[in-house]
Amino acid sequence: MCHQMKLAGLCVLMVVLAGGTVGELPPLQVSYNILMLLPRACRSHSNLNSAVAKALANRGHKIVMLTPFPKLAIHPNITALYPDLGSLHEDRINLFDFRGDTSGCLSCFTELLPMVTRKLYKDPVIQDLYSRRKEFDLIILDSLFNEMIYPFLHEMPFITVCSAGIDHRQSAVLGNLLNPAYVSSLVREDFPLPMTAWHRFLNTLSHIIVAVYWRTWAVVPRVQKEISALFPDLPPLLDIERNQSLVLVNSHFSMARTVPLLPSQVEVGALHCRPAAPLPQDLESWISGAGPEGVIYFSLGSLVQGHNIPLKYRDMLIKAFRRLPHRIIWKYEEDLEGVSENVLIRKWLPQQDVLGHDNVKVFISHGGQLSMQESIYHGTPLLVFPVACDQPKNGLFVRTSGIGDMLMWEDMTVETIVDAVSEITTNPKYKENVLVMSRQLRDQPTTPQERAVFWTEYVIRHRGAPQLRSPAAQLSWVEFLMLDVLFFFSVAVFISIFLLRRIIKSISALIFGTSNLKLKTQ
Repeated sequence: MCHQMKLAGLCVLMVVLAGGTVGELPPLQVSYNILMLLPRACRSHSNLNSAVAKALANRGHKIVMLTPFPKLAIHPNITALYPDLGSLHEDRINLFDFRGDTSGCLSCFTELLPMVTRKLYKDPVIQDLYSRRKEFDLIILDSLFNEMIYPFLHEMPFITVCSAGIDHRQSAVLGNLLNPAYVSSLVREDFPLPMTAWHRFLNTLSHIIVAVYWRTWAVVPRVQKEISALFPDLPPLLDIERNQSLVLVNSHFSMARTVPLLPSQVEVGALHCRPAAPLPQDLESWISGAGPEGVIYFSLGSLVQGHNIPLKYRDMLIKAFRRLPHRIIWKYEEDLEGVSENVLIRKWLPQQDVLGHDNVKVFISHGGQLSMQESIYHGTPLLVFPVACDQPKNGLFVRTSGIGDMLMWEDMTVETIVDAVSEITTNPKYKENVLVMSRQLRDQPTTPQERAVFWTEYVIRHRGAPQLRSPAAQLSWVEFLMLDVLFFFSVAVFISIFLLRRIIKSISALIFGTSNLKLKTQ
């Protein structure tokens, strides 16, 4: 044993002297078969999940991926399956329609997910995959909006990917109930810390309402009804959900609030980020030719289509860009009339390569989680125009952390747009702050890809790795919050006070009764 330990230490020393890192993964011993199920995923979430799949595929594992975006999963070790669900896979939701939705656009899934469930299991691809599910060593799925796929998970080891970062609902499933005194709800604005009593009240209310709305009232019960009709012997979906072995969380403490995590919660934030590649010649010339004023890059992501921007805001943007001294690259999916000569319209852009260019001064973004991480990774300040979902929360984080600013659509004018861009491009603090955060994000002993691969293999090697699971995951809410103990404690205190008062009253009556008797005798 001693000889083996010395040999292992010598191997580590040789790796270090050779310029390698101790955190690198050992050579692959066994190639695993992994099934990734993403029947309902927006393109941004699919970008992250595809990055996870490619990391595993580069390692040598065989991946079968059910995805609405097969072009994102091109790799020799990845087989992409695209079930025939028609327009149900196409993201036609206009997020501007949900700007007043207090549920953070979660209400749109109330009818959508049951409808997807009904159609999903009629598809021959799904039926064949379901019959072969036990051929795989592990199943991976996105933790959001995929309850309809839970029948695949019954009696199978599985892990989830939390694309949106720390989700208090998903964390509670693992047994880690996050404290609303400082952890914001997934769809609630990110209150400044320390929260006031009113903010803590609103945040606690949001934690409760979002969880109840999704899991016990509006969404999961409707999906459960469809699943029960198809699989009458299957355990409840929420019971199946509790058996997940691990979650890969798309966050990192350097660019989010620090929260306590379980061993089964592994941070892999910015896993999809990569060094910038050379740009196409025409795009490189446009950016380099902008001179010292530089370029402003404007994109509202994959889900918010340019034509969905209300006309009054579109006109404001066109006028504001005309007044700016910078060149503008605007990701817009259609032809757009009236733009000035300093604006370049493209239907698609290699976003990370653009953000990595030294002459790109500001990224005007919708504040999506992945876009925000890419901007931080490449050290580009942000100006966030949040539309819906978690974007206002991300925008407030950008503002409070000093890596950019946020402008709400309702407050938008030509002047406020010009002033916001001018402030970020002329005040060096924004660039300095985002570079500091970028260095903190990159300063890790292992890469997010390595952590994702290692822990995925760990779960397979240890047959679901039950040792990672918190016992709290199996407790009911009454047990977890110790409501029964508090009830008995309250009853005990009440009985003790009641008995104490009776004893005191009896003693008082005895003492004063004796005194009165003596006075009467005298």
